[in-house]
Amino acid sequence: MHHKKWIFLTVALLAALVIAACQPAAPAPQAPAAEPAKAESQEMAEEGCTQPDKVTLQLKWVAQAQFAGYYAAKEAGYYDEECLDVTINPGGPDIVPEQVVAAGQADFGLDWLPSLLSAREQGTPLINIGQVFQRSAMREIAWKDSGITGPADLKGRRVAVWFGGNEFELLATLKKYGIDPEKDVELIQQPFDMNLFLQRQVDAAAAMTYNELAQVLETVNPETGELYKLEDLVVMDFNKEGTAMLEDGIFTTEEWLSDPAHQDIAERFLRASFKGWIHCRDNPNECVDFVLKQGPALPRGHQTWQMNEVNKLIWPSPNGIGIMDPALFQQTADIALNFGVISEPASSDAYTTEYAEKAVSALEAAGVDTKGENWEPMVVELTEGGK
Repeated sequence: MHHKKWIFLTVALLAALVIAACQPAAPAPQAPAAEPAKAESQEMAEEGCTQPDKVTLQLKWVAQAQFAGYYAAKEAGYYDEECLDVTINPGGPDIVPEQVVAAGQADFGLDWLPSLLSAREQGTPLINIGQVFQRSAMREIAWKDSGITGPADLKGRRVAVWFGGNEFELLATLKKYGIDPEKDVELIQQPFDMNLFLQRQVDAAAAMTYNELAQVLETVNPETGELYKLEDLVVMDFNKEGTAMLEDGIFTTEEWLSDPAHQDIAERFLRASFKGWIHCRDNPNECVDFVLKQGPALPRGHQTWQMNEVNKLIWPSPNGIGIMDPALFQQTADIALNFGVISEPASSDAYTTEYAEKAVSALEAAGVDTKGENWEPMVVELTEGGK
């Protein structure tokens, strides 16, 4: 549900330019978040901000903990502190963030890096200004009793994956192990649920850690009457394989960013957004509340799992939250080139760390931990249906 429909991206982007004109057993109670945050920020806004700058952020999917940091920045008042009036627009199956930003209908967007690289090659001058997710959430999972112990064992198997742009990490991993995807495996188009896997119609399936993996673990094993456990699964991590691609980066257009006033807005937006994600690192349950306030969504248990898993994608951030790792950029770009997402090698001009570095430096000067080196994830136990 959260995946890109790459097949439509070219048409969507061209059209935009023409128009231009997923109840845990209750986790241990956490220390309450600093209550004065919003009051203090409002006071600061009243004292030093007479005319907030209005900006819009376009998400890639509906409100869920995948985007909790941005909701936290708004709800806890961090955008107010930066004299920003931020509108957060949810995404959906028919919304392409690149299209929305290219058409000037949003100032910032969120999407996977390969999508941005593809858009740039098609002539849409987008630029990544903040790489919040430092790791990929994409996995391929198999039943442990299937005899599959890792990617090398996928040869000769029925392997499900989402096509349309989500298959490239799997393809790169198969290639690493000398497995020809056209001859050595049977690739199956995976619907946006885990039914094929749960019904054992395939030997392995794609799963995002924060969504589909949880869906499996929220399902009762009909043979035992208990929920499936991680111990029942083999989880193939593309990060460990060196075949992962970067997800959920913040981008804008080069044209928008060329205005010095917008450069200042970009730095303030990143600083506040990073504070939101730091808030969610330190107060995950409160951030689940922020997400649930946005309206009907996944149930609390599933959202709490998702919040915890999303934090794992961010923390630790070795260079500070939001700063692009050049090696991971190149790894993503190389895979995109090898599998036809782009036809020419990507340039490092596709991203800038300037504004993220300024935002991180300001936060660190104020004593804020931007790296999260000592962060520890929660222990979240799912219940049936993620309630």
